[in-house]
Amino acid sequence: MNPRERILAVLNREPVDRLPVDLWHTPEIEDLLMQHTGAGDDLDMWQRLNLDKIVWAFVDYRSDADEVSGSQVGALAMGQRTMWGVPLQDVEAGQAHYQEAVAPPLLRIESPAELDDYAFWPDPDRFEYGAAMDLAQKALDHDLAAIGPWVSCFEIYSQLRGIEQSLMDLALNPALVEATLDRIEAIQTEMMHRFLSQAADLVDLVFISDDIGGQNGMLMSPRMWRRQLKPRLKRWCDLIHSYGVKVFYHTDGGVGPVIPELIEAGIDVLNPIQHACPGMDVGELAQKYGDQVIFHGGIDNQQVLPFGTTDDVRAETLRCLETLGADREGYICCSCHNVQPGTPLGNILTMIETVQSW
Repeated sequence: MNPRERILAVLNREPVDRLPVDLWHTPEIEDLLMQHTGAGDDLDMWQRLNLDKIVWAFVDYRSDADEVSGSQVGALAMGQRTMWGVPLQDVEAGQAHYQEAVAPPLLRIESPAELDDYAFWPDPDRFEYGAAMDLAQKALDHDLAAIGPWVSCFEIYSQLRGIEQSLMDLALNPALVEATLDRIEAIQTEMMHRFLSQAADLVDLVFISDDIGGQNGMLMSPRMWRRQLKPRLKRWCDLIHSYGVKVFYHTDGGVGPVIPELIEAGIDVLNPIQHACPGMDVGELAQKYGDQVIFHGGIDNQQVLPFGTTDDVRAETLRCLETLGADREGYICCSCHNVQPGTPLGNILTMIETVQSW
């Protein structure tokens, strides 16, 4: 099977020759792997490693000032603001370089009426649909699966208001939360309609990213999540499925209390399975939900990948394969987030090779 066939077979619970292995990584790790493989570009590098890479075909944004902004804060952000008008600053942490959100632009507002005065609501006409489609086509030409666009509700809200104020708003100002999320949802719903009406045959998944968990549990109560976010997730899942595309849902942290409702809302893939967090044990998740959702991720990149030995990485990978991927179905093995700079090359290769030889 080629990589895309292998991914699609897992998504559809069909037989595979082996389970797929994906990889998330920072630009620094991409440079390391390019040097190791002698590849000319990232697509060539993923092929030389025989990865079942799901290529990110995210939709960027061109502002009135003719500046292009990426679809998320972090290593992939571009320009001085996100497409939502959130200012960015360069941050160096060890060997890593990031852009992080600063000065939340809606921090000082108090009522829904003030949202009308915000100058940076994205215009669906200005999304770079064609560039994302070209990248998805390149992935298809290389027998790789593609995922896009990237959409979010609460993550964007948190960037606009700041994470502390956002969590306070859920309890103290739900009317503002609802009005702001209505705008965030509507803009991206229109963007998805326009993109998927042209690109549904090019992408295999849509990426919904909405971190609702932290290292020790939920960032918000399940009741608050049900009120503000679950109905929006359900609407997006229904929209995406109407185009024949699968839903890839990302949330870090300990989100065990709402996994049954994430599945009920319609997600097809749950990522990243951060099993270091409470309620996220891989064996228990596989037993409870292995026949209801596809797992993606699982390989710990907080301790094992960056600081473990190759034997540690092999044992970690086998544990995920034997639980999340029991009976050789329902699991796409991957680092549980971007592999960070400084992670030993040998550990990355051991993860990949362990899956390929299992």
